[in-house]
Amino acid sequence: MNSASDIEVPSLQLYTYFRSSAAYRVRIALNLKGLTFESIPVHLVNDGGAQHSAAFRQINPNELVPAFIDPHQAPGVVLTQSLAILEYLEETQPTPPLLPAGATERAWVRSIAQTIACDIHPINNLRVLQYLTGTLHCDEAQKNQWYRHWCERGLAALELMLTRAGRSGQFCFADTPGLADCCLVPQVMNAQRFDCDLSAIPTILRINDACLALPAFAQAAPARQPDAPVAG
Repeated sequence: MNSASDIEVPSLQLYTYFRSSAAYRVRIALNLKGLTFESIPVHLVNDGGAQHSAAFRQINPNELVPAFIDPHQAPGVVLTQSLAILEYLEETQPTPPLLPAGATERAWVRSIAQTIACDIHPINNLRVLQYLTGTLHCDEAQKNQWYRHWCERGLAALELMLTRAGRSGQFCFADTPGLADCCLVPQVMNAQRFDCDLSAIPTILRINDACLALPAFAQAAPARQPDAPVAG
């Protein structure tokens, strides 16, 4: 008879897509926390998008990634929304922290993260871009113009938030990577992918470079994911 220590505990599971910036945030956070997890790819483009399948709707009715399962804490419970998952990880795995100690500082870091995840990202998400081209019949140039307008405007505001507050150091808050950086790096990746003008955001680019020099961020990068296309 197996002892309790011999029973294999299921691993953390992350439903992800290599280029999803929301899933990218969670991958970074898991790496910063030193947590191992199983990546379950959900291809958002092939065959109309696996996120629209009946099977995946049972996991997330909103048909989005990421989705996250922690069988150790909440068996059978699927968590969605990247910021909610990051907050969950912070509460259940508090070391190392993603948030600073003080209430004001924590709120400020959350404001940076939410500026990205709630203001910049949603109007440029894949399903919005697909609606622009598929339903409103925008051409590729118009779609890209839409993306660049809102992304550049949002990042310019974020640059001012970071520089005026006097809280940033090597990273968004002081000299330790945290919640805001988990959101910043994927958004910069998207901006670069769509050839946004980044000349007005030197602080953001400096922080992005500092993050990418860390293994937790490098290992979470889209090109390092098991579902990323193999470069030929």
